[in-house]
Amino acid sequence: MELNEFKAELKSALERNLLGELYNDIGAEKLFGLTAIMLKVNESMNLTAITDERSVILKHYVDSLTVSAYIPESATVIDVGCGAGFPCMPLAIFRPDLKITALDSTAKRINYLSDTADALGISNITPIAARAEEYAREPAYRESFDVAVARAVAAMPVLSELCLPFVKVGGRFIAMKASQGLRELEDSQNAIKLCGGELLHSHSFDLISSDSSEQRVIIEILKKSPTPLKYPRHYSQISKRHL
Repeated sequence: MELNEFKAELKSALERNLLGELYNDIGAEKLFGLTAIMLKVNESMNLTAITDERSVILKHYVDSLTVSAYIPESATVIDVGCGAGFPCMPLAIFRPDLKITALDSTAKRINYLSDTADALGISNITPIAARAEEYAREPAYRESFDVAVARAVAAMPVLSELCLPFVKVGGRFIAMKASQGLRELEDSQNAIKLCGGELLHSHSFDLISSDSSEQRVIIEILKKSPTPLKYPRHYSQISKRHL
C-alpha cells in the first residue's frame, strides 16, 4: 500500500468509527512508517498475526485509538502488557500531549518499541521491560499514573490486580475488551474493590470496517482509595486464585 492510499484508508476508518478528529497527516505518515517496520520485524519476531495492511489499520490502529476519548489531556499513562505496542504507539503518535510508559515483560518487544520510537521520532513514550506485579511495587511508579490502560492482556480480575496499583487516587484504570468484557467485569468486582477501585462506566460499541463490525467494550475503573500494599501478589498466586 502506498502512502496516499494508506492515509485515505486510515482517515476513512477513523471517520467510520467516529474518531475522525484525531486524524492528521503527520500522524498518518508515522503510522505508515510503523507499519513498514512492524511487518518487517514480524518476519523474525512474533509481533502480530495480523499482516494485511487494511486489517492492521482497523484492528490495531483504530482499535487502539478508541480509548483516546477516555484519557484526559496531558495525562501520564502506563500501558500494562503493551506487547507489540498497542494501544501505546498509536496513542503516542496521535496524542503528543500524553506521557506514556510502555510496560512489557518481554525484553525483545521492548527493544523493538524503543528502536521504532527512535526511528519514527516519537519522544513521548518510554518502553520498560519489567513484570507488572514487580514494577507496581517500585515506589517511583506505584500510584503515580493518571491512567493505566490494558488491551488484550488478561481477564479482568487479573488485570485489576495488576493495573490498579499503578493508578493514583482519582485516576483511571481502563480495560479494552472484546465482547467478553462485560462478562469478565461481573467476575472482577471483588478484585476491583480490594485494589481500591470502583466501576465508573462500561462502554459497548462496534469497531466498524467497510463491510462488517466487531463488538468492543471499554471499562473505566475509578481509583477511589490506595491499593493495599499486599497487592499485587506474585503472578503465580494471581493466576492460581483470582481475588
